[in-house]
This record gives sequence, C-alpha cells and structure tokens, in this order.
Amino acid sequence: MLRFHRTLLCLAALAGGATMALYAIFGLARPPAQWNGLDIAGAAALALLACCCFIAALYSRRPCRVTTWLAAGLGALMLGALARCMDQFFSAAGQPWHHLAASGTTLAGMACLALALYLWRSEQWKAIEKRERMFRGHRSFDQLTQVGDADYLREQLRIEYQHGGDNCCLLMLDIDSFHLVNRDFGRREGDRVLQSVAQVLLLNLRASDLLCRYAGDRFAVLLPGTRADAALALADHLRRAVASLRHHAQRGGAPITPTLRYTFRNVDAEPRQLLRELNRALERRMPLTPYDQAAPASAAALA
Repeated sequence: MLRFHRTLLCLAALAGGATMALYAIFGLARPPAQWNGLDIAGAAALALLACCCFIAALYSRRPCRVTTWLAAGLGALMLGALARCMDQFFSAAGQPWHHLAASGTTLAGMACLALALYLWRSEQWKAIEKRERMFRGHRSFDQLTQVGDADYLREQLRIEYQHGGDNCCLLMLDIDSFHLVNRDFGRREGDRVLQSVAQVLLLNLRASDLLCRYAGDRFAVLLPGTRADAALALADHLRRAVASLRHHAQRGGAPITPTLRYTFRNVDAEPRQLLRELNRALERRMPLTPYDQAAPASAAALA
C-alpha cells in the first residue's frame, strides 16, 4: 500500500531533512553540558512514534482526503517533535522560524488531525449507511434457499402491475405432500429438499425470470415478457425437471422424489388479489399420493 503514497513519503522525508538542516546550519551548537537527556529522549521518542504512526496510516489506508489529512497531521507532529529534539543540540532562539518549527508545526498537526478525524467519522457513517442499505436489500431474500422472499415478490409484482403487466405472467409452484417429507425425514432434511428444488428451478429459468420462495414449500416465478402459452410450457418443463430430481437423505434409504403442482396467470390484477387467487387455485388441488407425479393444474385454474 505504501507504493500509492510515494509523494507523501518523499515530502515527509524532505521536511524532516530540512528541519534538521535548518538547526544544523543556522543554529548555534550547544555544549554537551547544556544537553538535557530527558528532554532529548522524550522529543526523540515522540518523533519516532509519530513517524511510525505516519507510516502505519499510509500502509493501512488507500489514497483519499482522510489519508492525506491524517498523514499531514502526523507528519507535522513528527516535525514538531524533531524540532524540539534538535533544539537540545542547537540553539536557534534568534531565528524567525524557530517558534514556527517547534510550536507552529505541533499546532498545525493537531488541527490537521482534528480535520482528519472529522472526515474519518463522516466516511465511517457513509460506510455504515451503505451496509444498512445492503442489509435491508438482503433481508428481501430467503435465508434458506437464497432466492427472493414474499415481500420482494410483492414489490416486483406491484412494479409490473403499474407498468401494465399484460406481457408478464406469475407462475405459482407447490411441492406435493411436503409435510410428509418433514414428518418422515425431519425438518432439517426438508430444508435440504427445499434447497435442492430451488436450485433445480434456478437452473431451468432465464436470467430475466425471478424466482421467489413465497411461503413454506410454495415458490413463485415472475416471468416478464412471457405470454400465457410460453408460461404454460415453462411450467410443465419445471414440473418435469423437479420430478427427475432424486434427493438422497442423509440417513439413507430410498431417495426423495419431490413433485410439483402449478398454476399461473397474467399480472393483470392488484398483487394481493393476484396472489390470493393463485393460492386458492393451488389449494383446490390435492395430490393423489406422497411423492407421486402430479398432473398440471386444471384449465379453470390456469385461466
């Protein structure tokens, strides 16, 4: 990361060298008897610490305003400490730049650090808001099957309905006798069956189609740009694709062969009414036996 901050590193090195050169050239050398070891150690340690923080800040952050002001503040504190350390070896009391080098850089460093912290706080708030927006978006997806949930489906239906919905169909799918899977194999195995079915459905849909888990073992597929005849063909294709699935339970035994029943219609009604009618159409049909292949929904239900 330091290679992206070569300019700041070079400026810091030049400023440090210039500070030492100013004291060495224009200052008067103090005799060793006037040296204060404690002040020298404290100023040198502060300069070294500020230098380490300066490098660490550049190493851990990408180039941006926050990084620039953070580096400026730490660099100025380093120069102020370095000036105090050099002042122990060279007397520059009569020089006009003496107070600027010692105290002015420290004051400027603190001001730059305050600005950097303010900008950093604003940066963090923006990142938190972005994560919250992503989290709210992710909440619209079912955690088990990783497809859209019912709320997301309703939102997309509302959008399609507002745009007319004449050339858009909603397909509702239900796994036959799924409660028997949970009863015979356990809910954990039932969850795995739902995941397998969702994956099969996804593999047999177009990129423009939207698959959502509506509730329990019921899935919905929003088919934009699809007429009724094409939706019927796709629904039967999905039914056959799921019927070919052989899900092997973790405890062994005969594989589970889930089957689907379905119904669909154009998105020509308000989303709540549309979903209510499709759910009723599915509920009127009961599967013959567990895991048997179900026939397509009746013509009345498909209307």
